[in-house]
Amino acid sequence: MSQDFVRRLPDSGYVYRHKSGLGEKIHLDFPLIFLMLCISLYGLLILFSAVEQQPGPVLAQSIKLGIATVVMVLMAQISPIFYLRLAPALFVIGVILLGLTYLFGYEVNGSKRWLRIPGVLSFQPSELMKLVVPMILAWYFHDRHLPPRTKHLVWASIMITIPVLMIAGQPDLGTAVIIGASGLLVLFLAGIPLRFILGAIGMGLAAAPALWFVLRDYQQQRILTLLNPESDPLGAGWNIIQSKTAIGSGGLFGKGLFQGTQSHLDFLPESQTDFIIAVLAEELGLFGIVILLILYVLLMGRGVIISLQAQDTFGRLLSGTITFTFFVYVFVNIGMVSGVLPVVGVPLPMVSYGGTSVVTLFAGFGMIMSIHTHRRLTL
Repeated sequence: MSQDFVRRLPDSGYVYRHKSGLGEKIHLDFPLIFLMLCISLYGLLILFSAVEQQPGPVLAQSIKLGIATVVMVLMAQISPIFYLRLAPALFVIGVILLGLTYLFGYEVNGSKRWLRIPGVLSFQPSELMKLVVPMILAWYFHDRHLPPRTKHLVWASIMITIPVLMIAGQPDLGTAVIIGASGLLVLFLAGIPLRFILGAIGMGLAAAPALWFVLRDYQQQRILTLLNPESDPLGAGWNIIQSKTAIGSGGLFGKGLFQGTQSHLDFLPESQTDFIIAVLAEELGLFGIVILLILYVLLMGRGVIISLQAQDTFGRLLSGTITFTFFVYVFVNIGMVSGVLPVVGVPLPMVSYGGTSVVTLFAGFGMIMSIHTHRRLTL
């Protein structure tokens, strides 16, 4: 008998690959972890400056990053088959939790986004949907013909629209945009015909005037502020004007670490969260921004490679969507801070201060590692 014969269960069709490297044995991707570590440490350095060198917030953010890392490692140990089977149940649970925010959610800054279990924890169901929406769509297209047919696109659109409308109604426009973008990315990666993409863009442009009247007053104000921030320089336009001032004053190499004036003199609001990249631009200049962007590009490039190496439709769609959704995070945050997009409250990944979003982000990368290290040998 040939020595190359591989024993397998009847009708299984595949066996698991021989794990030759340490990373595959423990289900972790070391290049991905290294890049995430570099970005996180870089972010902690900028945060240390943004909070005026106070150790408390940096320590708190380090703990949150540690918790997120544990979640990522645990998610990486779970087989993608489990995620595939769990996706429908998670989607139903997520929609139910979003509905509960309307009934029992508590309000923060005018938005009912949070559910609280007294004495245990508070959480934001919309953060769960950032992962669940790509999962349910990847599950739906997993065993269907690609590119998708029209009826499949209709059902997929319904799966995207339900959570997006529920989250937008909380209201949380930033998260709704991210989740909607992640859903559209799945359709794009599934090979949606170009005519549907052009048709959707045309319908969106045609519906723009009508959508204006659906927006809340503060959302309309954000769009008007984007078009002309100088119309209310001491009110709605203050954040954008100060952030662009900080970015422009940094020049090529910046004023020096811990030497920024816009954030340290309290001209720049939310300097440690949504507008932290303005602090980076002021203190380290264009050079500091380019370093961060290079790290982001390398991280996304690694995600794309893993997606291309995935061995089934579910793995390719899910890992690809998580990777490109990460790009949307970066693009939207930098766009709103530089005055190109309206302010929608999207943090800069692994740099802005915060816990919920970083845990969700690391969990997504844990799923990418799971897809990569649980690859199978097709016979």
